[in-house]
Amino acid sequence: MAKVSGKVYDLNLLKRIFQYLKPYRSLFIWAMVLTISVAGIAPLRPLLVEHTIDKYVLENDSSGLFWMMMIMIILLLIQTLTQYFQTVSTNKLGQSVIRDLRIEVFNHTTSLRLKYFDRTPIGQLITRTVSDLETIADIFSEGLIAIVGDLLQIITIIAFMLLYSWKLTLIVLLPMPLLMLASYFFKEAIKAAFQQVRTQVAQLNTFLQEHITGISVIQYFSREEQEMKKFIEINGKHRDAHIRSNWYYSIFFPVVEVISAFSLGLLVWYGSKMILNEETVTSFLEEEQAGPGLVVAFIMFIYMLFRPIRELADKFNTLQMGMVGAERIFNVLDTKEQTENRGTFMPKKIEGEVEFKNVWFTYTSEEVAQNHPDDERNWVLKDISFHVKPGETLALVGATGAGKSSTINVLNRFYEIGKGCVLLDGKDIREYELNFLRSQIATVMQDVFLFSDSISNNIRLDNHNISREQIIIAAKEVGAHEFIERLPGGYDYEVMERGATLSAGQAQLISFIRAMVYNPKILVLDEATSSVDTETEGLIQQAIQKLMKGRTSIVIAHRLSTIQNADRIIMLDHGEIKESGSHQELLKLNGFYKKLYNLQFNSAGIAK
Repeated sequence: MAKVSGKVYDLNLLKRIFQYLKPYRSLFIWAMVLTISVAGIAPLRPLLVEHTIDKYVLENDSSGLFWMMMIMIILLLIQTLTQYFQTVSTNKLGQSVIRDLRIEVFNHTTSLRLKYFDRTPIGQLITRTVSDLETIADIFSEGLIAIVGDLLQIITIIAFMLLYSWKLTLIVLLPMPLLMLASYFFKEAIKAAFQQVRTQVAQLNTFLQEHITGISVIQYFSREEQEMKKFIEINGKHRDAHIRSNWYYSIFFPVVEVISAFSLGLLVWYGSKMILNEETVTSFLEEEQAGPGLVVAFIMFIYMLFRPIRELADKFNTLQMGMVGAERIFNVLDTKEQTENRGTFMPKKIEGEVEFKNVWFTYTSEEVAQNHPDDERNWVLKDISFHVKPGETLALVGATGAGKSSTINVLNRFYEIGKGCVLLDGKDIREYELNFLRSQIATVMQDVFLFSDSISNNIRLDNHNISREQIIIAAKEVGAHEFIERLPGGYDYEVMERGATLSAGQAQLISFIRAMVYNPKILVLDEATSSVDTETEGLIQQAIQKLMKGRTSIVIAHRLSTIQNADRIIMLDHGEIKESGSHQELLKLNGFYKKLYNLQFNSAGIAK
């Protein structure tokens, strides 16, 4: 059984949820007024029925019967309209709150550092932002306000019943302890079942997100059957969790029906006895002899009383799940994984001078790396120092895992360094306003991500300061204009998710256009030509030369042919700088770089 978290009586959590009601205070008050009205109107119908039977039906007064019927119709219409507006108000209230919360969660999530996403499944975050937020809406539409309404209705009904006959009321309420006991056990059981359902939903979402995103890998390696078995197992647990919750309902509701039938039997027995003994009861604040109308009214009271009592257990669990969902959402909102010290420095112009001074970096914590220097969770960058003058080109080379991409991540402040400092124009990058810093650095990655949107929007990324003319000019410089024009709709062509309808080379060209139109001062190319064919690479190399002109450039490449003209090349190995110099200088050292050069060129029969 899944562990259950969250409490219905967690006042601090409720208080925090209610903070989001402030913009909708008037709507909340209106919903509460309607809820109280519904609770007050409902018990009037049994009173009118009792009066109609005893005063007009038994005395054969057709005129009085007609007017009483008209009154009951009007009352029913009023109750229906009140119930309608109450339902609309509570649902609108709940949806308004989660709309604001969802915006806040999304905004907060996008501000978190990449380190948070490294250890948090995306499917889990989707569950938090969608499913868990819906449970908070239920707090208002089916939980808290509904519970208040049901409790008021129960109190009102019992008050009217006592006003009529306290003896008959006590008889009718004799089975009530059994109902309360059954409701308690049901509430506890269904609470755990619902929690398990939410856990299974999160696991199912995570599995689906990962496997749909990685569908190409599954198909490349013919893993469909094996992954289907995993899905069947997870889906089976999801089904079992739902069946378990339904099983509790299938037991609880019949038990309630049996108890209500027992109460009804006691009512008929004792009510008939009162009528035969001609006992007096209070009707419309007047003493009168008990009649058949009394039994009919109490029958209606019983159904009106048992329905909210039966539903209270379910609504308490709705409130419980809303609290669990709120706890999970606030755990995300309370995550302090934003980049610390976002800085305030925003100069009108930067030159593009980059300097790393004794930089140490790890994807784990600095403390872990220091206490376990031989562990696999070691420093990724170790005492890295280099200097790039404005307009110069620095190339980083090395085997996979040498620390090349980590250097770029540190420069963009996607991750924070452990020791040392990174300077931009002689000033620590932590002093720059974060968005300003990143706006000065354009990064072209090996794995290009394109959104499900038009090509033009994928280039400008909703920056309306970038015109269509600027996009077309940049596309022509890159050499991508012709292929874009051939697409249906040209620059308005809708790219499918992750650029699935484009080739790797075409997607890479679009990423170069994106970098060019943003006109950065610092250009970063992270294996930017490794996914393109030779012909496309030739086009990109020409565009790169134009793009690099007047900009500080940092190039990461496996193909040494692409970086031979760099002002300086740094050879990284296991997070350390092994060699540094120009292409010719590194060849003369006859070290790491020379070995890598020979592997790439001599094996292909290319002269040094």
